[in-house]
Amino acid sequence: MTAPTVPFGAGFPHVLREYALLADGERGILVGPRGDFTWMCFPGWDGDAIFSSLIGGAGAYAVTPTGRFVWGGYYEHPGLIWRSRWTLDDGAVVECREALALPADPRRAVIMRRVSGVEGSARVLVTLDLHHDFGRRAARDLRRQDDGTWTARVGEAHVRWGGAPGAKAQRHGNRGTELELELDLRAGAHHDLVLVFDREPEAPLPEVEHAWQGTESAWRERVPELQDTVAPRDARHSYAVLTGLTSAGGGMVAAATTSLPERAAEGRNYDYRYVWIRDQCYAGQAVARAGAHPLLDDAVRFVSERLLEHGPELKPAYTTTGGRVPDQRQLDLPGYPGGYDIVGNWVNQQFQLDAFGETLLLFASAADQDRLDAEGWQAAEIAAEAITGRWQEPDAGMWEIEPDAWTHSRLICAAGLRAISQRHPAGERAAGWLALADRITADTSANALHRTGRWQRSPGDERLDAALLLLSIRGAIPASDPRSVATLRAIEHELTEDGYCYRYRPDERPLGQSEGAFLLCGFLLALAHQQQGDLVSAARWFERNRAACGPSGLLSEEFDVAQRQLRGNLPQAFVHALMLECAVAQAHASP
Repeated sequence: MTAPTVPFGAGFPHVLREYALLADGERGILVGPRGDFTWMCFPGWDGDAIFSSLIGGAGAYAVTPTGRFVWGGYYEHPGLIWRSRWTLDDGAVVECREALALPADPRRAVIMRRVSGVEGSARVLVTLDLHHDFGRRAARDLRRQDDGTWTARVGEAHVRWGGAPGAKAQRHGNRGTELELELDLRAGAHHDLVLVFDREPEAPLPEVEHAWQGTESAWRERVPELQDTVAPRDARHSYAVLTGLTSAGGGMVAAATTSLPERAAEGRNYDYRYVWIRDQCYAGQAVARAGAHPLLDDAVRFVSERLLEHGPELKPAYTTTGGRVPDQRQLDLPGYPGGYDIVGNWVNQQFQLDAFGETLLLFASAADQDRLDAEGWQAAEIAAEAITGRWQEPDAGMWEIEPDAWTHSRLICAAGLRAISQRHPAGERAAGWLALADRITADTSANALHRTGRWQRSPGDERLDAALLLLSIRGAIPASDPRSVATLRAIEHELTEDGYCYRYRPDERPLGQSEGAFLLCGFLLALAHQQQGDLVSAARWFERNRAACGPSGLLSEEFDVAQRQLRGNLPQAFVHALMLECAVAQAHASP
């Protein structure tokens, strides 16, 4: 029998549940079950892709056993150091330990891979296919130096690859040159590979042991124990994911990827490699419930800076450096199966009112932890004034659709005004904010309350929306208010299936046919039931939705209930944020 080898570029995609994430805050890598790096952008999250086979481009880096195998893997806790693990036909076991090195540098990415024989003997094939510009341009100036290190240029990046002096260059026509290396491993042996992308020329390779030790130490420092939760391991993992998605400037990207379809061939493909103000606030509020941890400061800093800069013209999303999100365009690539090839995002042209309310909720949470400084208070006042001037304008809402007077947008602003007024030292100003919150609530209740007593999406849209659960969760109205209770009961009756919750009904088709369940909404149901004192239902919703992941524990935006598959970009930061918040909240629930 001839042993199969990795195809050029390791280019065959996998279902999303089989991917793991390596991240250092400045960029991320998706790792597939064949040890294939299928996605990485450089120098930052929204840069051009160097490895892009995830969406049909060239460029990949694979470490794969030859012969037949079954795959597994796990994260070393705490942090995002991943171990791919393969068991072969003859019982041999091989592992590949891999990470982006810490501390991170916005101009330099260091990728470490340690291939180890665990049991028996095995042969491993290593392939490196260097491209840039989403696979459209091959590496240039590829050569092996006298010390055995391979060097090349990939766009503006200088590349150095150490640990592969025996690699052979294989030309593949106009697709460029791929480097291939075969390793024979026996039990107890290991082989180190270090790949560096750097904006500076002649950057030396790091010393391997020192780089591993520094990365391990950095993750221990970054991720708190979080023992005071109902799920410490998953809570730490979510915190690590959020940390991995957060840059040095404090901005947390919504996801590491672009264009992964929410529903096959339905056109819902988006670029989430940017910082959504709403998502950043969700993460900060979740972390605040666990304590005054660094991710809370990151969120407050990034959001404050954007408000101080743009005031009432705050955009829904920014790049990690605070820049404008580029316009949406296509790349002329096949895309992930069922999807397209989109970069950029049309959110840059939207107004989202609820972002101002979420910023106030974030600042209130920070104040509770004594983590809101003078600039933070100034930003809070700007957000409150923006609500004063704009709360009656139609906006795109939480789900970024057509402008309307969305009930959630208005009342989450009321919630933010109530929360910050309770922490504000100036009584007169706080009283004005409370009065505005009451006015918004009264106006919305007069115009967007369904005849059955529950909230409806907007004055002109009688449908239910799971975002309406946030109104009581965040304190716009009390959880005991009949409108809160009626809304919770209606959502659970009409928008849930088999323990999962959908955001709303886009059309007349049954749930699950037009889009997947939203994991965020499942966690909101857990929080809502806990508010009502129904701890059994809260635990059921929490456990069901936190299990909607693959071996790596990564959560996407949507979940296909029928096929039990992840949908949309990966990992989705706000889902991990709400998972963390639920884990903390349920640990402090009173029976």
